[in-house]
Amino acid sequence: MRNAGRSQVRVLPEQPAVPPSRAGRSRSLVDAEALVALHRAARELLRDLPGLTDRLMAVLRVEEPTYRVLLENDAAASWHEAHRSLEHSVGSLLGSRATRDAARSCSRKIASAWAEQGRPLEALLHAFRLGGSLVWQALLAATSRRDPEDVRLLVHVAGDVWAFVDEHCAITADAYREAQRRQAWRRENHIRLMTAALLEGTTRIAELPEAAAALELPEQGRYAVVAVSAASPFAAGHALPVGAPPGMRILWHAGGTVELGIVAVGDARLEQLAEAFGERPGSGRRIGISTAVEGLAAVGEARRQAETALRICPEAGGTVLLRDHLASALLVAAPELGAALADRVLGPLLVLEPSDRDLLLDTLAAWLECDGSAQRAAERLYCHRNTVLNRLRRCEQLTGRSLARPADLVDVSLALTARGLLHRR
Repeated sequence: MRNAGRSQVRVLPEQPAVPPSRAGRSRSLVDAEALVALHRAARELLRDLPGLTDRLMAVLRVEEPTYRVLLENDAAASWHEAHRSLEHSVGSLLGSRATRDAARSCSRKIASAWAEQGRPLEALLHAFRLGGSLVWQALLAATSRRDPEDVRLLVHVAGDVWAFVDEHCAITADAYREAQRRQAWRRENHIRLMTAALLEGTTRIAELPEAAAALELPEQGRYAVVAVSAASPFAAGHALPVGAPPGMRILWHAGGTVELGIVAVGDARLEQLAEAFGERPGSGRRIGISTAVEGLAAVGEARRQAETALRICPEAGGTVLLRDHLASALLVAAPELGAALADRVLGPLLVLEPSDRDLLLDTLAAWLECDGSAQRAAERLYCHRNTVLNRLRRCEQLTGRSLARPADLVDVSLALTARGLLHRR
């Protein structure tokens, strides 16, 4: 009893080390035996695949809420999807490259279908892991029934089995997100096409309700179209400039060098829309705004008006509300007639020396812009009032038009406008 509290150390005789070559052969032999055991168990699972599928459905019904709903609504479709996945997954354990590729393809297809149907990715990944756990337990059970001693061999392939599960979870996640990207692209492209059709005026009446719902715009109501010559800071989605009236909504569409916006005006005034954009001469950005039209069906006409307003807008920049420039719009809409008018009315001035021609035309334009005030025109041109009057009399003599006669004054004003607009083109 004297040594009862002391540790007993037993010295074992030294064992000869296993030569590396023999150790390698031993490891290879164990791996080979483990694969044989794995393949034998996998074949047994394949023979009872419907039963394995039933067990997986029972687990999913308890463990995964999404599958619980799916099984209540369409149990047959969920069962066949799980059966197909298990068939490829268990089959791939047999080591054939073709079966492994087929299993990957199956996982991708299932993930794509889930994304298309709007089902959550997390639920699918959870199902894959539950399925992997069930397959591993079934492999152990099948091996234990046949030869309990072989169960220890499966330890050597456990890492490979779970690596397979991890791989397919990654494949599933990638395929799901890729399907989501395709969905988003199709949705965005569909919206672009519907918006373009509205702006072109090619949308059929029967298609208007669908377009209104997809674009989140009312089918009826007052609309206008905004055309912007340069890249707009607002031209994205439904963005409006700060200061736009409450309740007004806009949908932007890239039209090459011009950005177009479909505006649901509501009860707001178009002047409020023009003020919200607030472009001023010299900004470099030109904006044209159509008149108000009724309903989405008339948006194509509004787009043509907005583009006309944009052509009227000065090159230096600014905002043009078409209804305030209807005479100019007529000239732009019929450029041949505008050119003929400018040539007929201003022809005698146009053949002068450039410096003399520009001096008279600038004076005439300034006088008209100053509402016929020679004094204000002189201040703008940095000259004397009498100088302005002398130049105007010379214009009357050369053109044969009297600026005191309303009809002649209209002709001169339209001719000047036509020349200015068409000269820019």
